[in-house]
Amino acid sequence: MDRRRFLQTAVATSLMTSLSKKFSQAAESGSVPRRELGRTGEKVSIVGLGGYHIGMQSDEQESIRIIRSALDAGINFLDNCWDYNEGQSEVRMGKALRDGYRQKAFLMTKIDGRTKQMAAKQLEESLKRLQTDHIDLLQFHEVIRDNDPERIFAEGGGMEAVLEAKKAGKVRYVGFTGHKSPGIHLKMLNTAFAHNFTFDSVQMPLNVMDVHFDSFEKKVLPVLVEHKIGVFGVKPMGDKLILISKTATPVECLHYAMNLPTSVVITGCDSMQILDQALNAARKFKQMDSSEVAALLGKTAMAAKNGQFELYKTTHNFDGTYQNPQWLG
Repeated sequence: MDRRRFLQTAVATSLMTSLSKKFSQAAESGSVPRRELGRTGEKVSIVGLGGYHIGMQSDEQESIRIIRSALDAGINFLDNCWDYNEGQSEVRMGKALRDGYRQKAFLMTKIDGRTKQMAAKQLEESLKRLQTDHIDLLQFHEVIRDNDPERIFAEGGGMEAVLEAKKAGKVRYVGFTGHKSPGIHLKMLNTAFAHNFTFDSVQMPLNVMDVHFDSFEKKVLPVLVEHKIGVFGVKPMGDKLILISKTATPVECLHYAMNLPTSVVITGCDSMQILDQALNAARKFKQMDSSEVAALLGKTAMAAKNGQFELYKTTHNFDGTYQNPQWLG
């Protein structure tokens, strides 16, 4: 793979524009729009239900209600992770997916294991907690270290376990996530290409501040679009930090991320009120024109310039595997 050709963005930028227009087609009345997940042929809801906040809800039954209400309302993409809330996020989601709800969901979860042994162990635990025989999409979580790509693709690395699980029908698609560095994302993509592997999806922060500071949107998104890799935008509100800055409203944050060529914008919903907000934002989304985008980014530029509201990039505050390196194996 010619690295310079791989990193060229002219063609990808053009594709981003056309895809963004395609994605903004008016939804049917009362429905949640769906988009293609990269080259997989799957259709996923424009907004996805974040798994972390599900485990934070003090009332388990309320968290189950939120999940089922989201699925009933047309959200089909469910996010989760092996390490969220010591496994409680997956346990609760597994209970919510009983009684026929599993068939309504495109279920994604993540593992931290960098070794084959640890990755396989975590996957089996996730399957048990989620009460399912397969994960629609399994992603390597928190690719935030310079050596993560090499470890995952090394002999005896986590990718061996995931590919074996895929062959066995336990995993349908494979992706990775990260919130730290666009450079590490590009290294993960290049490492995969060097091993003749193309990820089905990539997850990263995409929001009104990212574009101003060490930007995933500018550096990684064009590459994903060029290679028809599904794009998951996370932290549309910077885990509430952007809202604290008072430079954008929740709906503005969601609509900005939806305006990009994202397959899904994943947002945390810890109450029915917040779920309704996400649903309404998805149903009412319309393509933003260049002047609307410029106005919104103009409001966030000064606050965003030093990364003070994107602490997941500049600190270890959001790095679960930094606090728990044993999860890596």
